[in-house]
Amino acid sequence: MDLFSRSWTALRTAVAETPDEDFERPSGCSGWLVRDLVCHLVVDAQDVLITLVTPAEDEPTVDAVTYWNLVEPPTGEDPLDALIPRLAAAYGEPRWLKFHLDDVGSAAGRAAGLADPAARVSTRGEVLTAGDYLSAYVLEWTLHHLDLIAHLPSAAGPPAETLAAARASLEKIAGASFPASLSDRDALLIGTGRRTPTDAEKAALGDVAARLPLVLG
Repeated sequence: MDLFSRSWTALRTAVAETPDEDFERPSGCSGWLVRDLVCHLVVDAQDVLITLVTPAEDEPTVDAVTYWNLVEPPTGEDPLDALIPRLAAAYGEPRWLKFHLDDVGSAAGRAAGLADPAARVSTRGEVLTAGDYLSAYVLEWTLHHLDLIAHLPSAAGPPAETLAAARASLEKIAGASFPASLSDRDALLIGTGRRTPTDAEKAALGDVAARLPLVLG
C-alpha cells in the first residue's frame, strides 16, 4: 500500500511539473504523445476508484502477479487506444489535463489509503484482494513514469524503491531474474520492450532474451 502511494504520488508530481510545451513531445508509449499518456492516467485513476468500490464475495482468482496478462504489442487498432489521443486533444490545454489528473488522481490515492488490503474486489472479470490490486499498480505507475520522462531528460524519475519493486514484479511475471548488471530502470525498459538491449545486454540476459519483450495487458 505504501509503494502504491509513493509511485502514484511521484508520477502525479512529475506530470504537474511537466512544462506545457512538453505535452506535445513523444512519450515512451509507442504512438502516444505525453498528453495522450496523461489522458490514459486519468482513465487509470478512474479504474482504481471503480475497482476499489466494486466488492466481491468469491475467492480470489488472481494476485498481484497473475493480474497481468501477456499480450501482443499494441497496433493502435484497439478502440480504446485509438480513443485516447482524440480525448487528450479535446482537453485543448495541458492545464485542464493536469487539473483532471490531480482531481481524480488525488481521489484514487485517498481511496487506496482507506482501502482494507484484505478486502476482495472485482475487475476485468477477476477477483483479487485490494492489497494485491494496488500492488499490481505499482508496476503500472512505475512503467508509465518511465514513459512520461522518456524524452524529458531533466524530469525526475520514479523513486528507487518503486523501481526495485516493479522490477521484482516483472521478474515474477517472466519467471526468471534479470542479470544484476542491469539497473532496475534498464531491466524494466528492456523487459517490456521499451528499449532494445545492446549486444552485451542480450548476452547477459542469456535464455531470458528469447522471452522478451513482455507486453503487459
